[in-house]
This record gives sequence, structure tokens and C-alpha cells, in this order.
Amino acid sequence: MNPELKILDSIPMTEEAYFQLEADSGIRHEYIDGQTYAMVGSALNHNRIAMNVAVGFSNHLRGTSCETFSADMKVQIGNDYVYPDVVVDCHATGNLLVSPVIIVEVLSKSTRKKDTTQKLIRYINLPSLQEYVLIEQDIVSVQVLRRTNAWQPEYYYLGDSVTFDAIGVTLTVDNIYDRVDNAEPNEFRQLQQGVVVKNSE
Repeated sequence: MNPELKILDSIPMTEEAYFQLEADSGIRHEYIDGQTYAMVGSALNHNRIAMNVAVGFSNHLRGTSCETFSADMKVQIGNDYVYPDVVVDCHATGNLLVSPVIIVEVLSKSTRKKDTTQKLIRYINLPSLQEYVLIEQDIVSVQVLRRTNAWQPEYYYLGDSVTFDAIGVTLTVDNIYDRVDNAEPNEFRQLQQGVVVKNSE
């Protein structure tokens, strides 16, 4: 998950204490290597990107055994517990996801290092995971790491389409960044509108 991360204490916490904190607190926390991180909010563009992806996945998966979950669902990775921005799991039961096939993280300044190092290592070692997706919010860039490609990154930009093989759905980068307010997609939309106007004349 990519709201701003705030470490609560440098002293490691036990799993039992972490679960008690989750039960008592009104906010979510990630638990990695015994450290607990409070999730303290996210930017508008971050939410737009995550929602665009979640809706695209969910619409495609309607009527199947696979489900799309947002940042409110916790994923267990061994003794670590995290809240990815978007998750697809085809065997979801209870309140913990343990068999995700796709995980999506929207990058921010405070979470980039963790998403591309600690979480990356953990995610790709999940036996069920087929694709790990990293999406920039300040520029347009979608990075997909696939098990079938030995977890080597592939990059997608405006004008491209991304096929998520694990669930058989294709989303355009344009739709992933729909309503996202930054210079690159705004300029792309203006160019598209210009082409439409010119062609209609």
C-alpha cells in the first residue's frame, strides 16, 4: 500500500503485539521484519490510479473465482503483513489474503524504496504470484514484473496497452491514468482531443 509510511518505533514488535495494535487502532499498519508502519493517507492521484486498475480488473473478473481487492485487505507473506494497493486472489478466504496472483503498488516518495526492495523480494517469492506491477503517479510509467519472464521488468507508457496474463485482461495505460492530474497525461489528452477535433472537421 502506498499512503505515506510512518514507522512507529525502531524497536521490533512481536506478531502478537502487531495484531493487537491492528485490533485497537483506527488506522492500518504494515508489519515487515518486526517493524510496524502506520498508513497515514495518500494523494488524490494515487487513489485515482489504484481505483482505475481495480475497476478494470474487477469488471473483467466478474463471474469468475478470482476477486479484486483494494488497500483495505491485508496480505500475509510468511511473518510479514502488508496492504498492497490492488490485489487479485483466486482463493480468498477469511480476512487475510495468502495466494495473490497479481499485486499492484502505486509508488510514492515515502514508499518507493520499500516497494522496490523489501516488498519486491517478498512478493516474487510468493508461490502464487504471477505479476507484480509498479505504477508511478508523478510521471506516466507502468512497470510489470512477470514470473514467466524471470521477474525482469517491462515498461509501458502512454499509448501502450498492458496485458495482465495471470487474469487475461488488457488495460490501456491511458485508462490506468484516467483523471490523473499531472503534466504528461494532461498533454496526452489535449493532443488526443486535438486529433478528434481535426478529424471531425
